[in-house]
Amino acid sequence: MNNNNQSIEIWKYSHQGYRPLVFSDGWQVAILNWEPGFDFNNLEMIERHNQTDEVFILWNGKAALFVTSCEEIRVEDMQTGVIYNVPKGVWHNLVTTRNASFFIVENRDTHLIDTEIRTMSDGEIERIRSKLPAWVSGG
Repeated sequence: MNNNNQSIEIWKYSHQGYRPLVFSDGWQVAILNWEPGFDFNNLEMIERHNQTDEVFILWNGKAALFVTSCEEIRVEDMQTGVIYNVPKGVWHNLVTTRNASFFIVENRDTHLIDTEIRTMSDGEIERIRSKLPAWVSGG
């Protein structure tokens, strides 16, 4: 790569899952592509980051972003090209179509040092499923 002021970096990622690609002083940009955990029938895990917000930008496919705090559950039917910010400390995850892809912007190395994952209760899973958009289950 050319290191003069006119150079650019070009990144692409087409495999399943999450891949940080651009790193700067305090932040990073990643691509997140569909993975099996995002299927309607695989709803099980939820995560949060206690030191950073996480920005999601859907750029392909369909997705529903869900967040939960105590007994409250919110499901957002995501729109392409819209910025969705999940504040630090909020439990969240996604249900997506197999062609879904996202840009993720967050603090640098969040995936290594600031990701807490837990299994959802059967009650949480049922409440989330009841709020998902019709396209998720084919309805």
